[in-house]
Amino acid sequence: MLILTCPCCGVTGEETEFHAGGEAHLKRFGPGSSEDQFEEYLFMRENPKGVHFERWRHVNGCGKWFHAARNTMTLEVYGTYSAQTHTPPQDLRDRISEKVPGWSWREFQ
Repeated sequence: MLILTCPCCGVTGEETEFHAGGEAHLKRFGPGSSEDQFEEYLFMRENPKGVHFERWRHVNGCGKWFHAARNTMTLEVYGTYSAQTHTPPQDLRDRISEKVPGWSWREFQ
């Protein structure tokens, strides 16, 4: 079972208190984008063994969205941070690098 901490209200709870919202940090293209860009946004997702960044919503609490970094193999949660952040915080990336040397996810390391 995942134990997550909402960065908005500070409540820590089991994953049943939250709702997963899919992959985080997807690039959304606006009007005038090509069909290939739109297809990539709709269908292309990372499915890694290891470090993954996801969107979560605190359903049974403040109701706000946030991002979480976790390991898909061990279910370890490395940390959570605001959904308004365009890139994972450097201290979180450093924490992941200490535990999983050489990790990468999309353009992040």
